[in-house]
Amino acid sequence: MFKNIFKHILLPVAVGITALLSVSCGEYQAVLKSTDNDFIYNKALKYYAAGDYEKATTLFGRVVNSYTGTTRADTIIVLYAKSLSEIGDYYTAAHYFKNYVKTFPSSDNCEECQFLCGYCYYNLSPKYLLDQQDTQTAIDELQTFLNLYPHSSHADEAEQMLKEMQDKIAYKAYMNAKLYFNLGNYLGNNYKSAIIVAQNCLKNYPDTKHREELSFLILESKYIQAENSVLQKQSERYRDTIDEYYSFINEFPNSKYLNKAAKMLASSEHGLRKAEELLPPSADDLDYYRNFGTRAEQERKHILETQNQQPKE
Repeated sequence: MFKNIFKHILLPVAVGITALLSVSCGEYQAVLKSTDNDFIYNKALKYYAAGDYEKATTLFGRVVNSYTGTTRADTIIVLYAKSLSEIGDYYTAAHYFKNYVKTFPSSDNCEECQFLCGYCYYNLSPKYLLDQQDTQTAIDELQTFLNLYPHSSHADEAEQMLKEMQDKIAYKAYMNAKLYFNLGNYLGNNYKSAIIVAQNCLKNYPDTKHREELSFLILESKYIQAENSVLQKQSERYRDTIDEYYSFINEFPNSKYLNKAAKMLASSEHGLRKAEELLPPSADDLDYYRNFGTRAEQERKHILETQNQQPKE
């Protein structure tokens, strides 16, 4: 009984939907066969407004070049680029958004187009293991947008995307530095390479969420490098490690690596004393250390000088 009821209800609905699809497809085919640019353009507008971006993209693409230099060029390029973005053709969409900004620099649509250009490259950004050219382009386009339109309604979203892209680049750099670190002394001093990669990353992306990991990797690399050094280089490298330790704990006093760092400090201080017993520093070295010392010593002197300069009550 219920099967018959559903059959009588669903059958007319199915027939109606089929009829509508047939009409729609027939109409679309007729538009495709048309040579009237205005007719195609107006139909493209209707498909775009209805959210049928596949058809809108095809139709806009048919006539976009025909309206170059006309009053409609401004509108059609923006809508064509947006349609391309909606169907996931981000490369082509970004090309049109960027071209629009260059062609119509005084248009009110430039703000949105610049943002959407960055948004397209944001969506094109691959996993960190792959080449990050699109990620870097996203960073460049989003930064350009924020520089030009710092008070835009899209500014917060752009900043969030920019931070995410910067963190991805930073994480890739961290993993590259970690790779050098894991290679150790295989075919050369890879700890030095790890330090350079990590330092460059912190210089380029100082606000990255991976800052602590990168900073500790630098400290650990310097410590192991000092441990493995010939006697002539040990004093300098142990001092450099001690400096790096104080920089690290000053920035990350509650770091999860605090215990490891403290052990490296103790070992470095012991190694420095032993190295200087075996190879005492020259007079020039002593003068340098006496005047400059480690960063910790500099900070201690600065605090004492500041306290002495304060007026006494």
